Amino acid sequence: MDKTKLISNDLELPPLRSLDDFLLESARFQLPNLKDLEKWGNRVVNNLLYYQTNYLFMSVIIFLIVGLLHPVKMLVGMLAMMAILGTFAYVTMEGSVIHHFKKQYPVVGVLFIIFAGCFITYTLGSLLVFLLGILLPFCVTFVHASLRLRNIKNKIVNKIEGIGLKRTPMGVFLGHLGMEEEFFS
Repeated sequence: MDKTKLISNDLELPPLRSLDDFLLESARFQLPNLKDLEKWGNRVVNNLLYYQTNYLFMSVIIFLIVGLLHPVKMLVGMLAMMAILGTFAYVTMEGSVIHHFKKQYPVVGVLFIIFAGCFITYTLGSLLVFLLGILLPFCVTFVHASLRLRNIKNKIVNKIEGIGLKRTPMGVFLGHLGMEEEFFS
């Protein structure tokens, strides 16, 4: 097996591109033409496919940096987000005990909403740090993919995946979003 790692039977993780190609000397950056959204979208999709391992690595690094700068807030924010999402999923479930309890005792439901609002307000700073740790990698990835001009190697590798010779996690993800067919057909 060469530099690519096999994730599943037919899904491959592309190699990590060099820092020189990704960001430094040989990398060329230019603002996209905002009037031609199709060309800009094509650039973003192709860069997402070509540099996907770099973007994954960069996202983990950014998440860890935010976590190391504010470890307690990151942990509290993560736990608060899990509690909020879990409670929301359980409360909104039809036919649950909570659903019937809310109908019988509406005052308790109002008190619960007040308590939940106080909890969110109390943990708001931690929630923002956690969301920053998650959303900042997406923003940095999108900015890089928008500004990075493609090279010949990038175009060749993307054509190989586009005709189905090689499947990658980002290609599968973009395929589920319906974007890959739009740009490779």
